[in-house]
Amino acid sequence: MLITANQALNMKYIHQFEDWPKFQWDSAKLIPLLADIRYRQGRLLGKMEKRGFGLHHLHEEAHLVTMTAEVVHSSAIEGESLDPDQVRSSIARHLGMDVGGTPQGSRHIDGIVEMMLDATSHHLEPLTEDRLFGWHAALFPTGRSGMRDIAVGAWRSPEDDPMRVVSGPMGREKVHFVAPDAGRLPDEMRTFIEWFNAPLEIDPVLKAAIAHFWFVTIHPFSDGNGRIARAIAEMALARADESPERYYSMSAQIESERKQYYDSLKNGQCMTLDITCWLVWFLECLGRAIGRAQETLADVLCKAMIWEKASAAKINDRQHKVIARLLDDFEGYLNTSKYATLAKCSTDTALRDIRGLLDTGLLIQNPAGGRSTSYRLAEPDEA
Repeated sequence: MLITANQALNMKYIHQFEDWPKFQWDSAKLIPLLADIRYRQGRLLGKMEKRGFGLHHLHEEAHLVTMTAEVVHSSAIEGESLDPDQVRSSIARHLGMDVGGTPQGSRHIDGIVEMMLDATSHHLEPLTEDRLFGWHAALFPTGRSGMRDIAVGAWRSPEDDPMRVVSGPMGREKVHFVAPDAGRLPDEMRTFIEWFNAPLEIDPVLKAAIAHFWFVTIHPFSDGNGRIARAIAEMALARADESPERYYSMSAQIESERKQYYDSLKNGQCMTLDITCWLVWFLECLGRAIGRAQETLADVLCKAMIWEKASAAKINDRQHKVIARLLDDFEGYLNTSKYATLAKCSTDTALRDIRGLLDTGLLIQNPAGGRSTSYRLAEPDEA
């Protein structure tokens, strides 16, 4: 149903109820979901701990892959496209990892990365007004959002009222939500920050879901509220995992379910203080994010184990270059002529290099012989 601007202003939203923000939910519907999430988290973290033992770069690479996805997809939810290579480079630099040959990230990308890494790497530190202002300033280093100037590092002003969340073309906007007036923001944010920093009285995963919803509902900034809300949720999830290292991306999953995400928020912000539907959707989405991470981390683990073996074998620069290509976007099987092209060497040198990689167990020869002789990377469990 299309809601006009005047109709939206006359609707009653969740923040207008007398008992706001005393949220309600049906625990019977949440307990099974929370139990499943905790089981999935435990299995994932346990698998990383077990398989990562002795693999120096595994945890770093998995964390880097996950954080890159988190930053890229959190911006994509808002319709902003970021270069994944630049995001990866910025995260790696901030984490003190080798970034040789990677593109330099822009000031804007660095700001988004700094916000997300501060939320997760320092998840045990209190959330404060100044910290939130710093995150907001990092998101908008030029003081502009698109073509307009915005107040940076400060709550939105009365000039922004009414603050409406809308979609659609100008003149035919669909109003999804109207946020609290700017005059309420200091008290609203003080209550939210005190609650977030208070000792746990509920499961920390549930706290992440409530924090996300609550912050977006207050909508304290003139722009960037969605990205900051997701950073706050990641901060709470890092506390739930008791680790700053992230191995699953909630934003990547949300971006793939963007319509359901906005519908769940919109439905929760109207009618009553009961946010069970939002919490159920958040927990189910988180479960899918963890399931999706299993595939990503399996790939990371495979690559890490191959590089660990390559390092121990002391391969030469040509062999290193070819293995990197095989792990990246190489199509089909490797043969001597393809190796010579990739490594820029003679076929005789290529054949010697290939034999060396066969001896170390990094390559396996495929069944066909003669002119059809070809090779592929050995899976870790084939070595």
